Amino acid sequence: MKILALEFSPSHRSVAIVQAPASPGPHAAPSVNEVIETGGRSTKAIGMVKEALSDARIEREQVDCVAVGLGPGSYTGIRAGIAFAQGWRLARNVKLLGVSSVECIAEQAFADGVTGPLNIVIDAQRNEFYLGQYVLGEKGWTEVQPLRLATLAELQLLERAGQTLIGPEVTKWFPGARIMFPRAAVLGQIALRRNDFVPGEKLEPIYLRETTFVKAPPPRIIP
Repeated sequence: MKILALEFSPSHRSVAIVQAPASPGPHAAPSVNEVIETGGRSTKAIGMVKEALSDARIEREQVDCVAVGLGPGSYTGIRAGIAFAQGWRLARNVKLLGVSSVECIAEQAFADGVTGPLNIVIDAQRNEFYLGQYVLGEKGWTEVQPLRLATLAELQLLERAGQTLIGPEVTKWFPGARIMFPRAAVLGQIALRRNDFVPGEKLEPIYLRETTFVKAPPPRIIP
């Protein structure tokens, strides 16, 4: 399977082409071509996808699945990734898959050799943070508490207890923590192991707050 992976939830945006190993086996590794963009607020999605496809030497028609990071993170970035995936499906009728960006960080931490209790921290604005708690062992990671919103005081307690904190830009608040961004390369490798594909309308950002709207006042009538 050839997967186009999009991860636009952090400030380090990335696109990857991940291809299943040509031959099965315990030591067979997928082929990965990743493009990373940093800085700025806009995402040059089309240019990044073209570059990743070119590096992988495959055509758009050969993509079997589009996997997209669902956050949490930049709401605009996540929406851009979902819209791109939905548009690709309309044009090519590919499979779609959404993956938690927190899960991608846990997977990356495991690959980097992190072990023990792990707290993944992402800025949620409004003086709050998204907190995902995991335990990493020799064979992989296990979620011990579902993703939730946490206060700065709660995370400071975890830090003082000597627990590991990682996440995008986490050192802004916790100097002893470790920065780690969700990456499209990891997202694509997770997608290779999954088959819970969804229709385009089922791709939804991970956003733990209820959406609220403020109704605009009625227009003034000028006599």
